[in-house]
Amino acid sequence: MLEQFHIHSDLKQQLSTIHEKNKQQAGENAHLIGTKIYKASDNSIIEDAITALLLGKNILLKGPTGSGKTVLAETLSSLFQKPMHSINCSVDLDVEGILGYNTLQTKDGASEVSFVNGPLMKAMKNGHFLYIDEINMAKPETLPLLHGALDYRKMITNPFTQEVVYGDDEYRVIAAINEGYVGTSELNEALKNRFVIIEVPYIQGDTLKELLLAESKLNDVATIEKFVAFASDLMPLARDGRVSEEAASIRGIIDACDLGVYIPVMRAIERSIIAKLNDETEQMTVRELAESYFFEG
Repeated sequence: MLEQFHIHSDLKQQLSTIHEKNKQQAGENAHLIGTKIYKASDNSIIEDAITALLLGKNILLKGPTGSGKTVLAETLSSLFQKPMHSINCSVDLDVEGILGYNTLQTKDGASEVSFVNGPLMKAMKNGHFLYIDEINMAKPETLPLLHGALDYRKMITNPFTQEVVYGDDEYRVIAAINEGYVGTSELNEALKNRFVIIEVPYIQGDTLKELLLAESKLNDVATIEKFVAFASDLMPLARDGRVSEEAASIRGIIDACDLGVYIPVMRAIERSIIAKLNDETEQMTVRELAESYFFEG
């Protein structure tokens, strides 16, 4: 798989060595290694992400919802054969959800307080990847605790135990951001400066066709091509703000393809895409566009 990527020969050899070493050492953490394969219209997206990670950088994947950021993170985990822990950000995310928590355990008949490592601690101590999804959905006051764990120090003081934790040399962070999404806040510069930023656009054209044929249950090429054309018309509408980004989500297109094998395609699109939109005008816009491709009489 590495042959298809145009990265510096020294880095390619380094990645190959890391891949084989980690594959042999995964052990009980093997289930945390990604299995998805990101299909990119522009391979430089993956190539630049690989290069940044090999150079010890953390990366921020920036793009619309459903553009494949999580799949890209899984692909990187697979290429490095590196277990990946995940944090799904929301306004409810607290310190415990990132670092871990204290709990009571019984040992030799007596109760004692024990700390259970959370995703950040596991990744730092074991030299794994940490994936932070929708990082700008977290409350701004929650994120500063990540600063030390994201810069050159790779260090954090656990407020629950006062343990000073230093990240393993191979520990990396991959974060994802949906800009302009409802409920998000802008990342502060101090946090943003700790990442190399990689734009992840919607995939289109032949790349999307290949993905739908590979990932969905639909194998009728003519219908797949209609979905590709439908998606290519949806994407600029989402980019211009005329419809929500959910409308152009690749996940939604795949779901519609799957359902469309067993129920009428327009109904599949209603369930998978249109029903997710809250605005009636947006629903009508997407419905009319879908009917121009899939009207069934």
